[in-house]
Amino acid sequence: MPSAPESPLPPELARFDAFLANERRASPHTRKAYRTDLSQYAAFLAGRGESIVPSSPALVRAFLARAAGEAGAVTLGRKLSALRTFHRFLVREGLAESNPARPVKAPRRPKLLPEVLPEAEVAALVEAPTSARRGAPDPLALRDRAMLELLYASGLRVAELVGLDLGDVDLGARLVRVLGKGRKERIVPFGAPAATALSEWIERGRPAVLAGATGARRSDALAKGLALFLNRDGGRLSARSTARRLDRWALAAGLPRHVHPHVLRHCFATHLLGNGADLRGIQELLGHASLSTTQRYAHLDWKRLAEVYDRAHPRARAGRKG
Repeated sequence: MPSAPESPLPPELARFDAFLANERRASPHTRKAYRTDLSQYAAFLAGRGESIVPSSPALVRAFLARAAGEAGAVTLGRKLSALRTFHRFLVREGLAESNPARPVKAPRRPKLLPEVLPEAEVAALVEAPTSARRGAPDPLALRDRAMLELLYASGLRVAELVGLDLGDVDLGARLVRVLGKGRKERIVPFGAPAATALSEWIERGRPAVLAGATGARRSDALAKGLALFLNRDGGRLSARSTARRLDRWALAAGLPRHVHPHVLRHCFATHLLGNGADLRGIQELLGHASLSTTQRYAHLDWKRLAEVYDRAHPRARAGRKG
């Protein structure tokens, strides 16, 4: 049975969606999240006989209070952020006089530290696809080794990884050009192990995958010829497939846990910090807009920070001499 077509957006929401697409150049995922939250808000107002403009802080709080029955603090914070952005747009466009979501306080979020694997476990994980191979290497194993090495070497988000094209990687300079959130471009270095794995995939694994693909998918892949990481049919690898392959290699490496691709991004940042990198540099490599986002990794490296304190603080030195 075909799914029912989406109901048309209210004109204010449709205009805001066009703004996200054309001016903000927001990703389809971001636009969908805004549409979901704001459509719920519009339906809530309509159920109360209220229009989107003008609204009030009381109505915004009532909407969030109702949503709180099914959502946690993180989701409520996202909804409030969507409302603030939407009403700020309406004020900018002259469609509203004020932003009713601005004075509403966001719910307190739990402070969760990112999951990080020890360095030895990361090494076992990234080497798992090709560490036990015999005879001719499996092209998909070469691909997975290159993916895992690059994720850990450069701290990429999984969406950034699967969005890479061949031309984004400079093996000679060991640099990768990444298009991150908000379509912001950054250049990130990677080390020799990642360069070796990428070279093997590009020169041996990728051509083998294309040669084995058949039909329209192969023709389409050859015509485009851009994606760095391919699936077995020759198309661009998806984020979901990347997560499934990572789970497979985590099991093969004997790791007693589920490992999401984002965990390697956390490992990248934490291990850099633990080996002497500064937060500002890590912020640039990760593509964080704010240093406060990067600072959470400092909480994970308490042992090194304690050692730095012992070496640097005058009273700590005095106590050690005594």
